[in-house]
Amino acid sequence: MNNALLKLHVNVQCLMAQDEGQDMVEYAMVAALVALGATAAMKGFATSLSTAFSTVGFTVISDAA
Repeated sequence: MNNALLKLHVNVQCLMAQDEGQDMVEYAMVAALVALGATAAMKGFATSLSTAFSTVGFTVISDAA
């Protein structure tokens, strides 16, 4: 029983010492943060762009009449 627990403990320690997948997790976190920021920025940008197009469209229509 002690031998099995010792092997389990050694295997867990070996797994915790490995950092091969750490870079991928960091890249995924940065990508998620960039996506969140871009989404938040696009909402404000879309409102401004919609207002600008509406103003241009209203000006074109009123000048044509």
